[in-house]
Amino acid sequence: MTRSDVYEEAAARQDGAPRASEGGDSGGDAGGSPRAGRARRALRWSATTLAVLILGTAGAGYLYYDHLNDNLVKGERSSGDSKAERSAPNAAGQTPLNILLIGSDSRASDANVALGGGKANRGNPPLGDVQMLIHLAADRKSAAVVSIPRDTRVDIPRCTDPETGTTYPATNDIINTSLGRGGPGCTLATWENLTGVYVDHWMTIDFAGVVRMADAVGGVEVCVRQNVWDRPLPGVPGGSGLKLRAGKTKVQGVQALQWLRTRHAWGSDILRTRAQRMYMNSMIRTLRGQNVFTDTGRLTDLAEAATKSLQVSEEIGSVKKLYDLGMQLKTVPPDRITMTTLPTVPDPQNANHLLPAGDDAEKVWALLRDDVPFDDKGGKGAKNKTAGKASREERTADPSAPDDEIGVLVRNATRSATEGPVSGRASTIAGELAAQGFTRAAPDTSAAGAEERTVVRYPTDDLKGDAQRVAKSLGIPVSSVRRSADVSGVTVVVGADWREGDTYKEPEPPQAGDLPEDADALTAAEKGACMDVYAPYRW
Repeated sequence: MTRSDVYEEAAARQDGAPRASEGGDSGGDAGGSPRAGRARRALRWSATTLAVLILGTAGAGYLYYDHLNDNLVKGERSSGDSKAERSAPNAAGQTPLNILLIGSDSRASDANVALGGGKANRGNPPLGDVQMLIHLAADRKSAAVVSIPRDTRVDIPRCTDPETGTTYPATNDIINTSLGRGGPGCTLATWENLTGVYVDHWMTIDFAGVVRMADAVGGVEVCVRQNVWDRPLPGVPGGSGLKLRAGKTKVQGVQALQWLRTRHAWGSDILRTRAQRMYMNSMIRTLRGQNVFTDTGRLTDLAEAATKSLQVSEEIGSVKKLYDLGMQLKTVPPDRITMTTLPTVPDPQNANHLLPAGDDAEKVWALLRDDVPFDDKGGKGAKNKTAGKASREERTADPSAPDDEIGVLVRNATRSATEGPVSGRASTIAGELAAQGFTRAAPDTSAAGAEERTVVRYPTDDLKGDAQRVAKSLGIPVSSVRRSADVSGVTVVVGADWREGDTYKEPEPPQAGDLPEDADALTAAEKGACMDVYAPYRW
């Protein structure tokens, strides 16, 4: 099937076949609203983006370099307020690498309208309905991928759109709306504040980009245990149209898109994410098995498709940089690429939305922050030995002022995704500091925020020693003392991990492979994975 055939078939489906906006892919939103249908269908991107990153651009820098560079669209890395800092190097001087992958539902082109439907929504702000963070370990021996369901409600920071100059205030909303509030850089800042993980780069891909990559790869093998037909049923309109016989099938073009947007035939949105991750894993194996480095035609097709399909943050805005990035990721064996979904719970404010699942979600973020592998295959070296330790710069900071001369504000940020703030927490900790001799400590009554982890922030280098002294008095590790433009003086931010007690107890460091069960981990090496079909959709 040619690319034009795919566009024509997609356009034909708009006129005669069930649309996502008619309820076939409406996800959790009540009534199968057009917005929900449009958004759910966008999840197809997740199956191609990681493969593009790992191998799709590898070697392309040596083929008509300037032409390929011209294909790339670049943008600002971060356009929102963020407090995340880069990880300290390990003993070998290595640092982890984090890349945010975003699938945009933009209808800004005829191709995207043809593939995604929803002509009336062409001018609407894009939604980032697929969001995945790839974490490449500092030692480059393992990789982890975490996706967040699009309807997960989070804090979105203040963002400024780099193209229009429009500034959007901070808000609390589902995470897919962040893309329309300042572009990919706002989504990146949202992830940084949610996770505490510094994100080095972002990449986005739209409907047409997915089709280009699916065509360039030449098809991906999928598997179902029973015959599947995702079609309208009485009382359940819509459906992707996917129709396959039991067993393994190689899908591409429209059929690949049908696989990725199928929901009803699997039985839930969570199971749909599993089907998408199976597709991603299969695509990775497909690309690794193709002889792209000696097949010039294949390599050219992949390079052309990748550079036309992706928008990237400016730090990686050249084919050479993408090539170098691909080479780093290509070294990770498939059995050490672990793909997960963030554990979530229902949102009590809206049955169609989700919230990060408290301790289980924090366990996933802690693994990423401390650069601990999602698997337990790394042996004694599995854990980053520098996690939580002070760098040389931190150990040699200027001495602090006398305790009674250090001004300290204490901020109550104990609100979490699942629990409200602890009343009076800032006053309690300010009182404890005063009892220890920090007589200028006082609660910050301006606002109650939300932080997963307790930190001490300071605005300028001359206050670094003071901030470290305050942290030590409360038992807060020096690795949680951070410079920030968001504060005017030394500020203790009491997070959701310190809801009681006068002395901070640092959480136990995460162990390799200690993922919560509801993360639903899959590895890229799992060749035998098959989807079970929900009984009404068997034939």
